[in-house]
Amino acid sequence: MKQDQKLRMAFQTMSEIAIIGQLADNALRQALPETLSIASFGVLNHFARLGVEGESPTKLARAFQVTKGAMTYTLQQLEALGFVTITDDPADARAKVVRITKAGVRAREAAIARVNPGMSRMLQVIPAEEFAAALPFLTRLREVMDAGRD
Repeated sequence: MKQDQKLRMAFQTMSEIAIIGQLADNALRQALPETLSIASFGVLNHFARLGVEGESPTKLARAFQVTKGAMTYTLQQLEALGFVTITDDPADARAKVVRITKAGVRAREAAIARVNPGMSRMLQVIPAEEFAAALPFLTRLREVMDAGRD
């Protein structure tokens, strides 16, 4: 395959991923309870997915590629709901540590339960095996892009 064909294919793939991201965000927004924004759910999911014990707001902002101010706002909302705690970092009194609470874990699980009917409908059209086949490529693409942003 020629270089221009490779570039076109890569661009088309990234365009499809971007459109899928927009559609997924819209579906998620509609399924989430009013108390959770996509950003809030993303933070809860981050803790659960990575099994993170605690993380600084700065590190979370970097992970989500948002400003510290935007992350602080999201974390304050989650703290007000009792879904995270924000405490002083024992290693650095100037820093904070964010931890998900049991209520935050339950809120994430409840949100996923609200999303699952849409996933089930999708699995009726696209077999789980196709999702499984796409996952290694998508994971590698995310890892390459993630490594390239720092």
